[in-house]
Amino acid sequence: MNRLAGKVALVTGAARGLGLAIARRFREEGATVVVNDLNGAAAEKAAAELGGIGLAADVADSATVDRMFERVAAKHGRLDVLVNNAGISGVEGRPDRAAEFRRRALAQAGELVAGGPVRTHFDFAVEESDADWRRMIAVHLDGTFFCCRAALRIMNPQLSGAIVNMGSIMGTAGGAGAAAYCAAKAGILGLTRALAREVVSRGIRVNAIAPGWIDTDLTAFLGDAKALIAAQTPMARFGDVDDVAWAAVYLASDEAKFVTGQVLSPNGGWHMSQ
Repeated sequence: MNRLAGKVALVTGAARGLGLAIARRFREEGATVVVNDLNGAAAEKAAAELGGIGLAADVADSATVDRMFERVAAKHGRLDVLVNNAGISGVEGRPDRAAEFRRRALAQAGELVAGGPVRTHFDFAVEESDADWRRMIAVHLDGTFFCCRAALRIMNPQLSGAIVNMGSIMGTAGGAGAAAYCAAKAGILGLTRALAREVVSRGIRVNAIAPGWIDTDLTAFLGDAKALIAAQTPMARFGDVDDVAWAAVYLASDEAKFVTGQVLSPNGGWHMSQ
């Protein structure tokens, strides 16, 4: 308890899923929490539960992001922690695309188990539209940068702060059928390391979390393919939201005072690296 006592923390995409779990754990550890979400009503509802404030903003819109951080500075006078969690899967509102991903994944797995030949190919990269590619990059990579930039305008004069960016194992290991998502998440990891070196002289730490397969709304579209992924995971299951939330608490707290530019990856062993 009280690992984040006295700290003001803003969590993006925090009306549900991973973001809400992180916000809840932050509040339990003593932080004053600002909940951001694209859905303003949902942000306010979550914030009411946590005794904080809810702010609507599309993180892909830099002007809206700047206004949000200005409101945080005006209300609290400081910002100690930023968690860049807002993101999309790319299949929101597109059940046909989700179903096609499941079909290809299961069909290809069956062909491989049978010894081939492989006749089912993912081919999503060549089918990706310019608009879908740009939206994925905008929400994940642009949004993370815009929020980091706005947060640093507050943190720099403080000579303190902690930023936690949400990467993914898809940004380190890659994944078929998700070129834009993987590119965006890989970019976030590079941005994290660059910022960590740039702002360390001001006493600000920047780290990332690269979750594995976590049971949230974002992975619900996988359907029957979840069993296949779980079978490929040494721990033989998907993670839960607290597996990520506690990692965020650690990186935001003074327990991680000698940790910067690092990637913490709760993934059940699905991907192992340095």
